[in-house]
Amino acid sequence: MIIFFSFLSIWFDWFNNFNCFLLFVIVFFVFFVFFFLFFFNFFFNLNLGFGLLEFWMCFIPIFFLISQIIPSIFLLFFFNFSNTSSDLTIKVVGHQWYWSYEIGDNLGFFFDSFMLSDEFFVLGDYRLLEVDNRLILPVNFFVRFVLTSFDVIHSWTLPMFFLKMDVMSGLLNIMDFFFESVGVFYGQCSEICGANHSFMPVVIELTLMNFFKSFFIF
Repeated sequence: MIIFFSFLSIWFDWFNNFNCFLLFVIVFFVFFVFFFLFFFNFFFNLNLGFGLLEFWMCFIPIFFLISQIIPSIFLLFFFNFSNTSSDLTIKVVGHQWYWSYEIGDNLGFFFDSFMLSDEFFVLGDYRLLEVDNRLILPVNFFVRFVLTSFDVIHSWTLPMFFLKMDVMSGLLNIMDFFFESVGVFYGQCSEICGANHSFMPVVIELTLMNFFKSFFIF
């Protein structure tokens, strides 16, 4: 079971569960309609009539669509349009097979993040998920990610925050997010990008602003 660590990720998880429930209701409704149309065709002809039947056949799908439109608009607004400015910008570049990060707009601080080899493991590290250089970010700040690729298509993913963004060469994708929880969070490239696709993890360490300043000189 995945534990989510932000308001938006909890809502995305709820919306995913709601869509699964809605899909079950739609499938049940379709089977129900076909069953009665096949076995009780005379009942619809004599009692309901085609006018009333057509009304319900139009109203129920519209109801299903509206029940998806309302939460979708809510989530899209808060994910993309609730923040018009960012406190910190992170540039993410995907390579075969590692990630590069650049911190800040004018700081010029950049580093590469490779998967940690087995000989450098310490107690508590996760195999195939730990990296040599973590991306350290402050909590309670709006962070803007600018993502691109140096070669093939990659996908920068953090499942615990419901974050997933494909990165392509020659294209800048922008994603804003507000981190609320302190901790270390893991992800992986979610787009098949070659022989070592499984060996380019994503690790971010979220900390308080005072500790974040100790890592970088502003």
